[in-house]
Amino acid sequence: MDSARDDRAAWLGLLTAVGLVALAMVVPALTGWEVRARSAAAGGISVPPLHGTWQPYGVGPGTVPAVLLALAGWRWATGLADRLPWRRLLLVSYAVALAWALSLATTDGWAGIAHVTAHGYDYGDTARSVTDVGTLLEGWVPRIGADHPDNFVTHVAGHPPLALLFFVALVRVGLGDDLAMGIAVTVVAATTAPSVMVALRRLGAEDAARRAAPFLVLAPAAIFMAVSGDAVFAAVGAAGLAALATAATSAGPRMVGWSVVAGLLLGSAVMMSYGLPLLGLLALAVLRLARRWWPLPVSAAAALALVLAFAASGFAWWEGYAELTDRYWRGLASQRPGAYWTWANLAALVLAAGPVLGAGVGRLAALRRRADPVVGLLVAAAAACVLTATASQMSRAEVERIWLPFLPWLMVSTALLPDRWRRPALGLQVGWAIALETLLYTSW
Repeated sequence: MDSARDDRAAWLGLLTAVGLVALAMVVPALTGWEVRARSAAAGGISVPPLHGTWQPYGVGPGTVPAVLLALAGWRWATGLADRLPWRRLLLVSYAVALAWALSLATTDGWAGIAHVTAHGYDYGDTARSVTDVGTLLEGWVPRIGADHPDNFVTHVAGHPPLALLFFVALVRVGLGDDLAMGIAVTVVAATTAPSVMVALRRLGAEDAARRAAPFLVLAPAAIFMAVSGDAVFAAVGAAGLAALATAATSAGPRMVGWSVVAGLLLGSAVMMSYGLPLLGLLALAVLRLARRWWPLPVSAAAALALVLAFAASGFAWWEGYAELTDRYWRGLASQRPGAYWTWANLAALVLAAGPVLGAGVGRLAALRRRADPVVGLLVAAAAACVLTATASQMSRAEVERIWLPFLPWLMVSTALLPDRWRRPALGLQVGWAIALETLLYTSW
């Protein structure tokens, strides 16, 4: 009976996820509804809900490695995740995540890594032009506005300064060309899965960390982790939550030290993306699971100190957000219908996460209170982040990259899949990733 119930819940979630993606793709195509997934000037056959176009590629230098990694992962990943010593598992997870992202990105050559920062709307050109960080911060807020004669390009304007300063730092250490920036982004982004696993283990859910590891490492989201600045934000946020879990399960000076680290990392995430105060929901979930609230004031003070340090240097987060809101609603977002994107955003999330996310969430819903409480609360907090973000209407489209900081915490739900589902589900995930990367130009 339990076996049949397990399968029904997972199948229902899987089919719901696939159905949502199909609906988001089919509705605009059949009705002629212009949902503005991409600017009309970008050209190509748009494929909403993704910010991309239909553009099948041939076999590139990364295709064979990606297929080999997919086959190896399908065959051995779940067994290795169960058996490897913990530290070795973390190292292998990082190495495979890095190799998987680089392989997928290079299915169309090295341009697959370099093309994002090379684009005029991204960070590369602006980062290379910065000569004085102090002057940059002092004049930041006025340059967000579209009417300013020297306004920032889209991605620079759309984020607090620390996002750009990450790329400025790369320029200063000699990694300023587009390919080097893309590789650096990927090297940082690959730490996300191990950070999530560390947080789970510190909260007493090592078994869940091991079961979820293959799905965290080989997620289709690697397509966007290789090239998007938001992947760096995801890595910083995940590291901050792992540090908070470490603080909450430590004592004395160690607790204080890790609390400061957590606050600085989570504060850095907030100074990289206006949407990442939502990580506070996950932070509260971590503390609730650890049943320790002492790290909260220390971490909050460290995060606030960072935000106020930027304000003293010329950039006040709250002023930047107000200016961005004005630019956002005067731009392409105002032409993207909320009647579509409020729910189609969730389909874009499934495309990035892979359809097995639906199976994991379905299984969690079926188990309810019988599920691992760590998995249940973290997934619920991540879902609350996503639902709040889409309800705000400040994320119409492009969430396949914008929501990368929330995605791995949702993928923790895959730890609940029945044993007989694990290998087939992982095979579906890696096949989904290769199909997306091979058939579509995803912009990121």
